[in-house]
Amino acid sequence: MNKGESSLTSLISAFSRAYHSQFDTPIIFDDYLAKELITEKEFHDIQTNMVQGIQFFNKEIAEDLNGNTEELLKWIVQTQLSPTPLARAAFCEKVLQNEVLLGLQQYVILGAGLDTFSLRHPELENMLKIFEIDHPATQEFKKNRLEEVNLKLPSNVHFVSMDFTKKFSYQNLMNSGFDNKKTFFSLLGVSYYLTKEETSSLIDHLFANVPTGSSIVLDYADEKLFKEKGISNRVDNMVKMAAASGEPMKSCFTYKEMEKMLKKSDLLIYEHLSPDKINELYFNNRKDYLTAFETIHYVHAVKN
Repeated sequence: MNKGESSLTSLISAFSRAYHSQFDTPIIFDDYLAKELITEKEFHDIQTNMVQGIQFFNKEIAEDLNGNTEELLKWIVQTQLSPTPLARAAFCEKVLQNEVLLGLQQYVILGAGLDTFSLRHPELENMLKIFEIDHPATQEFKKNRLEEVNLKLPSNVHFVSMDFTKKFSYQNLMNSGFDNKKTFFSLLGVSYYLTKEETSSLIDHLFANVPTGSSIVLDYADEKLFKEKGISNRVDNMVKMAAASGEPMKSCFTYKEMEKMLKKSDLLIYEHLSPDKINELYFNNRKDYLTAFETIHYVHAVKN
């Protein structure tokens, strides 16, 4: 992944969080700092590209909302872009905050991108070590952007440069101050792009050197991923966009398959959110386009 691709992926994710924080109500996940990490030009360029691509997303909507740029953008962001990142972040941080109350000391974010958790929670600086794992290009981009906008990372944040989708290295983590203590991992927006074998191997490696009680929150696509069209063909669009970007979606799981894979790594599912449950928890009674993606599930699993 080159620098441009890496930065663009991070920027689009940050854009969806920033848009939600500024324009949607009620708020599902308030990443009020995301907008600080995007320049006005970047925000405008992403908006323009989204609106210009409306024909790809939905030709009927393109005709119905023709000329109403603001509503077109809202439809694209709320239907296609935001639902999964917003709800899974809300779920993950709810679990994380509960783990902190139970004495958690280490948090590892795999594929951190432009994550702002540490910046939004300075009160945890002396309580929780945070390890952000990502491509070197993405991390360099983030460091430069934080410097440009005068945001200083707390001292508890450690950058670990690694392409963990190819080979996970505990040595890199330990070199950054990681200890054999109870650890919470987040693995969000990753499993779809790995084979089942690669996801299983990664989870094996993650939990090989951490004690009982360590846990993970991850999202996964269910067995309908490559068959389900979704509202306005958004699931099909997601799969096609991933393939067109050169990062095709490779795997989907039944609940039983996910349970079996986690059990192999000595993990038990503590909480599982189906699309219906996600809709009930995070999107109930909304008056906009935001609804849970039809094929995406969230899991919190704990090591025995």
